[in-house]
Amino acid sequence: MTVLAYGAPAADQPLSRMEITRRRPGPHDVRIEILYCGICHSDLHQVRSEWAGTHYPCVPGHEIVGRVAAVGEHVRSHKPGDLVGVGCIVDSCRRCADCDEGLENYCDGMVGTYNGPTADAPGHTLGGYSQAVVVHERYVLKITHPENQLAAVAPLLCAGITTYSPLRHWGAGPGKKVGVVGIGGLGHMGVKLAHAMGAHVVAFTTSESKRADALALGADEVVVSRNPDEMAAHGKSFDFILNTVAAPHDLDAFLALLKRDGTMALVGAPATPHPSPNVFNLIMRRRSLAGSMIGGIPETQEMLDFCAKHGIVADIEMIRADQIEPAYERMLKGDVKYRFVMDIATMGN
Repeated sequence: MTVLAYGAPAADQPLSRMEITRRRPGPHDVRIEILYCGICHSDLHQVRSEWAGTHYPCVPGHEIVGRVAAVGEHVRSHKPGDLVGVGCIVDSCRRCADCDEGLENYCDGMVGTYNGPTADAPGHTLGGYSQAVVVHERYVLKITHPENQLAAVAPLLCAGITTYSPLRHWGAGPGKKVGVVGIGGLGHMGVKLAHAMGAHVVAFTTSESKRADALALGADEVVVSRNPDEMAAHGKSFDFILNTVAAPHDLDAFLALLKRDGTMALVGAPATPHPSPNVFNLIMRRRSLAGSMIGGIPETQEMLDFCAKHGIVADIEMIRADQIEPAYERMLKGDVKYRFVMDIATMGN
């Protein structure tokens, strides 16, 4: 089946409209007509070969929501007409310990929604900047939000689960003081989710102008991280800090804010490394510096259901398909509140 998509033929060429081929649904496949696709910073890194190993043509997009158009003969979990989502994973080995525990995101054989190995032409997966996708039923998620919120649900499939998973893993909830560093595509979701989990939430931003926005998102307090007095006032007080910043920066300033046995988890992925932290910030208080990557399929479904129950969606700006290059440039400048979402219906215009 031939569909329209937006992708890049090479690292130094802009994204443009192209035709791609999707396989016919196999016995356990679901064909999805894509309605909306969120724009993740990872898309830009991959399509421009800022991360190694990009295959071309590169069609990005792993924050997908749409409607089931057809299912394979053995599919029982989804039916035509269902509203569904696809995140960052479209396959895994399905037999390792990680897969058995529903942690497909840590499977060595995990296949990404784009730029992952596949038997389908052209030999690597093509993502959600397209009119349709065919995915094995295991990796298709149920959407229960109201249909008029679908566009704002799309970023939950990456930004939502990327922040939900570490918050759940490290026990964010009532009685816990949780910091969220960075108020962008990831950070604004982290604030919303930590607040809904019942934690006392402190948002960190470098910009005084974001103070009111962070409070509106659900933060109990806001700290301008460039203000040493504001930072010092929170020394040794956090149970957990979620660091969403995707640019190299000094981690020690935030590690010093953790209690004994506190943890800071990194979910931002900078193109170049952070400066090495001072080991004494860790050993003197038995603090931990950790990382977390998206979430497995069961936890992603849990996150979607949690968000539907609590009325949580991303704050978005809708774009047409042909606005993707200007959107990338604005994203690089932080000029979006807080996630671009592509209206796939505009692709055929």
